[in-house]
Amino acid sequence: MTRSRSRRPQAAIIPAVLSALLGLLLIPGTSSAATNLVTNGTFETGSLAGWSCSAGTGAAVSGSARTGTYALQGTPTAGDNARCSQTVSVRPSSTYTLSAWVKGSNVYLGSDGGSSTWTTSSSWAQLTTTFTTGANASTATIYLHGWYGVPAYQADDVVLDGPGGTGPPPDTTAPTTPGGLTVGSPTSSSLRLNWSAATDASGIDHYEVVRGSEAAQNVGNVTSWTATGLAPSTSYSFKVRACDPSGNCSPYGAAASGTTSSGPTVPPSSLPKHILTGYWQNFNNGAAVQRISDVPAAYDLIAVAFADADPSRPGGITFNLDSAGLNGYTVAQFKADIAAKKAAGKKVILSVGGERGTISVGSATAATNFANTALSVLREYGFDGIDIDLENGVNAQYMGQALRSLHSQFGTGLIIAMAPQTIDMQSPAFEYFKLALAIKDILTVVNVQYYNSGAMNGCNGQVYSQGSVDFITAQACIMLQNGLRPDQVGLGLPASTRGAGSGYVSPTIVNNALDCLTKGTNCGSFKPSTTWPTLRGAMTWSTNWDASNGNQFSNQVGAHVHSLP
Repeated sequence: MTRSRSRRPQAAIIPAVLSALLGLLLIPGTSSAATNLVTNGTFETGSLAGWSCSAGTGAAVSGSARTGTYALQGTPTAGDNARCSQTVSVRPSSTYTLSAWVKGSNVYLGSDGGSSTWTTSSSWAQLTTTFTTGANASTATIYLHGWYGVPAYQADDVVLDGPGGTGPPPDTTAPTTPGGLTVGSPTSSSLRLNWSAATDASGIDHYEVVRGSEAAQNVGNVTSWTATGLAPSTSYSFKVRACDPSGNCSPYGAAASGTTSSGPTVPPSSLPKHILTGYWQNFNNGAAVQRISDVPAAYDLIAVAFADADPSRPGGITFNLDSAGLNGYTVAQFKADIAAKKAAGKKVILSVGGERGTISVGSATAATNFANTALSVLREYGFDGIDIDLENGVNAQYMGQALRSLHSQFGTGLIIAMAPQTIDMQSPAFEYFKLALAIKDILTVVNVQYYNSGAMNGCNGQVYSQGSVDFITAQACIMLQNGLRPDQVGLGLPASTRGAGSGYVSPTIVNNALDCLTKGTNCGSFKPSTTWPTLRGAMTWSTNWDASNGNQFSNQVGAHVHSLP
């Protein structure tokens, strides 16, 4: 079956496939809701009555409302997305429609435990989503928020349409503060945290842990948790707070610190010190059709895109060569070409996911299925490893479990690569980043897709637009400053303007970013305070689009990568 697949063709901060899975709608027109359960949904009180906004980031402002005089304005910061929420009474097992008119960059609308949607619009646009309450639900929390470090957003005419609730008044009382935090049991990459339980009349929903100045991480309803992916011989500070089912959170308790032990930091690898990675397309989408033997020698690591989901086993994968779409390329020729590349000192791995990938590893069973089926496919075709490119999201716990199982069965020579989107690596609290840190001891390289992302917050707290040296370097240093080794960090860019919806830069810009990070030269306005000479290299989507563009990426960036110190 011929598949037409590209790397997120629209410019967006979160995967388009995630939005599709959530069933989200962006609907123009005028709301005609029969009821409205939202208090002060028009903000015409001139206040935030009924609403709670994080850290004072929200306000009712006049002068630009969609209707009436006032609208909500949320102003995100580098560490806060300006979330404004309201808890309303609802009925159990009932369906509700939530809508709001918004404008600004990356504005989200949703309900806790339900669905969410988002848009970027310079004029008023209506967001609409639906959710169904649980069998015992009496309240629901709705919310709006922007994104970290982006400009202020506005919202107006918020409507929740559905049967009115008969439940108790919303809970607004926060839990007690957890105490007794201790940090111990150090290894070279982890520390164990323990604390005393908090109390709340409605129970504790989860605890949130903050490491240093990073974003809070939901660790579940536990009083013991292990921070992983840490650097050897390094001191870390932590603090903990408790949150109840209504979203009320206690103040953070007193911080506690611990220091990891010393230990090895670099796993064995047969790859060069600096590498060029290229994705090879197992489908024809208008780019040059290639065989593995056609991939230029400049590529040290070739990622075959993509594996398929095994419909008979949740989490399982298969691989099907698109012989028809690749002009009759046979499985025997494909395997022989992989063997020839390996004989020439190259590595060939199988990529899992892509824009339209449906593989999900969200349980222990799925993790076992993934590891077992992946091992079978890798051995059948002679692949050297696996690449995780799940643009519909990852579960750090179970994917980490799957990859460790695969590594133990395959052996220490297994290459494990990742290709998260820019947004996925903005914070160590995000699942992709958590996964990378959790398997840091067996992880080879993370090639972040620095395209199709719009403006993003950099490691220095400044917002940069994609398509510049500053954007690439300020994004890469987030990983470099938060636990990943330099040899595990690669820069992912499209090979041509047709290879992505947005974010293409010339090979010169890619090379300048490599120089800035490794040598401190050719930087833009942002120059990191240190350099990382062992940075792994660069990646592109794809070798096919590179061929369509005269192999400019492999010729120019490849040569530059291999010349790095």
